[in-house]
Amino acid sequence: MDIIRIILSVIIPPLGVFLQVGLGAQFWINILLTLLGYIPGLIHAIWIIARR
Repeated sequence: MDIIRIILSVIIPPLGVFLQVGLGAQFWINILLTLLGYIPGLIHAIWIIARR
């Protein structure tokens, strides 16, 4: 299941985080990072998915 989340995170980083943690603080942080730049949001999303 993590492979699917990582693939979705490459396409839309907040979606992968949402599927992992829901509407928590990490989701909102990822939205902010993605708006500031795609790469920071992508790195954060993969880090959140790999950590859990």
